[in-house]
Amino acid sequence: MKHRRLGRSGLVVPELGLGTMTFGSMADEATSIAILDKAWDAGLFFLDAAEVYPVPPDPQWAGRTEEILGRWLKSKPRDAVLLATKIAGPSGGWFQAPVRSGRTALDRHSIARACDDSLRRLGTDYIDLYQTHWPEAGLPVEETLDGLTRLVEAGKVRALGCSNESAYGLMKSLWTSERSGLARHETIQNNFSLLHRRFEDELAEVCRREQVSLLAYSPLAGGVLSGKYQGGAWPDGARFTRYRDWNPRTKAMIARFVNAGTLGTVERVATLAADCGVALPTFAIAWTLTRDFIGSTLIGATSPEQLDPLLTAADTKLSADVLAEVDRISREIRYPMG
Repeated sequence: MKHRRLGRSGLVVPELGLGTMTFGSMADEATSIAILDKAWDAGLFFLDAAEVYPVPPDPQWAGRTEEILGRWLKSKPRDAVLLATKIAGPSGGWFQAPVRSGRTALDRHSIARACDDSLRRLGTDYIDLYQTHWPEAGLPVEETLDGLTRLVEAGKVRALGCSNESAYGLMKSLWTSERSGLARHETIQNNFSLLHRRFEDELAEVCRREQVSLLAYSPLAGGVLSGKYQGGAWPDGARFTRYRDWNPRTKAMIARFVNAGTLGTVERVATLAADCGVALPTFAIAWTLTRDFIGSTLIGATSPEQLDPLLTAADTKLSADVLAEVDRISREIRYPMG
């Protein structure tokens, strides 16, 4: 598997990373360990977590994913694993993720406390990549960057990143880092897939010019690009089936992912993938790896078997004609996910 450098940092990661937000909820601990082992054997040593995981969230579950990772890490050489996690910030995600201790800010105190708690749950003395999960409007970015820089200087964190951030927010933080001599964001973790290409409108250019790497999450658009929701299907145990049954407030969010536009697009992309002799999930992941601003694409699973078509994406090549056809389809449907 090829490797890519994250931003200007010393972190070099495989093209595919393993997202772990289902560990402890949709995947029990034994299944999570089996997924981790299979990913590890395939060369995926880059793992991404968060203090609020797993999802769907529950106030008593926050931190469970990090605890599972910590137990798994005991059997591996620490310096061979590149570990990323996140501080929740204002918990601004669609699910209003709860944090066990009630932290909802990105001030210096909250950052120091959250980092120490993550280190304890992970059973390690340093985090390779520490990210803000959501930005916090109204809080001066200097406050957040200073708190994060202190972690770097203390040796608790190797590099910094942000998530769910805008072009303005990323540029503001980079400018502040340069002006004030503070550590900078080397990565940005945002939603990016064939069905959600808005990152390319502005943020991609910021990443190119400022040497910031995208960690693409939800590259299968929450499973829609696996084809499992075609024909009006709502498979038992599938992510959006669980979200729909878990909380009625998520219906609007689900409708952005599962609608006539997205399902029609998936049908066309599936035909293109079949013409290439490639499984639809493999095709969708491989497409993300053709973007020059990608540092790593984060794949996820609720069973070890689900990893099979995703892992092969790293060795799948898409021709210029195929990529041009994807662009043509995208122009016609931009953007079905709203």
